Amino acid sequence: MGVQEIMFQKASSLTYQRILLKLSGEALCSPRVGFGIDAETVRRIANEIKRVHDLGVEVAMVIGGGNIWRGADAAATGIDRATADYMGMLATVMNSLAMQDAMEKLGMVTRVQTAIEMPPVAEPFIRRRAVRHLELGRIVILAAGSGNPFFTTDTAAALRGVELNAQVLLKATKVDGVYDDDPMRNPKARKFEELSYMRALNMGLKVMDSTALSLCKDNHLPIVVFNLNQEGALEDIMRGEKHGSLVHDMEEPQWEVR
Repeated sequence: MGVQEIMFQKASSLTYQRILLKLSGEALCSPRVGFGIDAETVRRIANEIKRVHDLGVEVAMVIGGGNIWRGADAAATGIDRATADYMGMLATVMNSLAMQDAMEKLGMVTRVQTAIEMPPVAEPFIRRRAVRHLELGRIVILAAGSGNPFFTTDTAAALRGVELNAQVLLKATKVDGVYDDDPMRNPKARKFEELSYMRALNMGLKVMDSTALSLCKDNHLPIVVFNLNQEGALEDIMRGEKHGSLVHDMEEPQWEVR
């Protein structure tokens, strides 16, 4: 029995068999510092990913670069916006290599693919090759955004999720879902258990940027916003348990207050 058949048998009872996991760059840094790459934090995230990979789930990832460089902020200081965004893309490559190292030390086979070609560092992004890696049980980390300035890594995640036929886009955040206000500042902020793409767009909710959200809407790619710092949450989602907020196609969105 080949690797592909074994993985299919392991994942067949799960809610999702192929996922696109979007991490912010800030997810890799120490909460006490707020920038850079914290080795222990990266190892913890790698362990969470290993738990779902061991279930047979095919995992693709997009990681932001905000812990090292944020193009929009840099542009405000006078740097050309396109140049600043390209610098941000390089920051995502650094984060991707750090995550690759942590995962491979746990025994996972990974490939980093970049939207900007840099052969000594990583493979170029080739859709069919990325799909084949996933089928063979390799984790694919998609770096350098979409390769274009003025587009966020949220948009890159939505684009790659659609291209790779992911069944869900999982956006890991520091809160446990989508709220009508910042729950860190407003204790009365209300959480949405689920909502439609249009409701999220019309209310200006900070699920993802509007381009990414529209791309998911047009291609019917559901989004789950959840807290990766909650141990086991990612695995629970694969098993069909409710965590965070679900953004998807629905006529009458309903939300509950927690």
